[in-house]
Amino acid sequence: MKRAIFFCFSLILILSSIPQSANAYSYGDPNEEKVAEVYKEMQLKLDETPPNFSAAKSLFETVKEEIDMHMGTEPGEIIIKSLNDENKEAVIENMEKLLVLNIARRLESIEQNFDEYDNSKKLLAKGFATYQTLSPKIEAQNAEVDQQIKADFDAALEALGNPGLFGVGKKPSNIKTFQAKKEAILDSLQKQFNLASLEVGHFTESATDQAGNGKKDWTDLSNFRNWIPIVIILVIIAAAVAIGINRRKS
Repeated sequence: MKRAIFFCFSLILILSSIPQSANAYSYGDPNEEKVAEVYKEMQLKLDETPPNFSAAKSLFETVKEEIDMHMGTEPGEIIIKSLNDENKEAVIENMEKLLVLNIARRLESIEQNFDEYDNSKKLLAKGFATYQTLSPKIEAQNAEVDQQIKADFDAALEALGNPGLFGVGKKPSNIKTFQAKKEAILDSLQKQFNLASLEVGHFTESATDQAGNGKKDWTDLSNFRNWIPIVIILVIIAAAVAIGINRRKS
């Protein structure tokens, strides 16, 4: 019996060290968006007396390469110019527009890879995290618009459905509803921030892309494949315990 228990624990350690999915990559905290977090830190520097444009520029440069990659070089160049000109109002206005473009990028990525549930849910969470950075300004201008955008994000999440676990908790997805809510969100943001266009360049955030920091996400239990080793372990443990009990009886 002791040998069986020792074997089970050894097997658990071995299986827990094996990657569960070659295509599951971490996007960091799903409830944070790096560009939005940097903007919050930039705001703090710009609110100093006098505004600390040098520190704000250093912060922006930590995300500029990623922005250039996904949105082209123009947005980043405009923001750098505003920082060099020490024009606080222009920096804030252009950063807000950049965040709107980033939300559009996230939502576009979801639509293009709609069946990739785990990835889509993470990207939607990041899109909403970005919106939360803009929300206070929109709420101050028009609280009803702010509440409607938040409701549209909730409805977009529902439209993703849920593959469930072994069929339990499964909910069908609805791409048409998602598309409608996506358009509603982006139309509202475009009007609120006076954007002529929401064209943001290339979209490459498929779940099979090696995006983010390159770490494999082995602990996402919403992914069906990550439950397979757990089920195997439980079956082996149950079998070992049963064998041990039968041997003791004999």
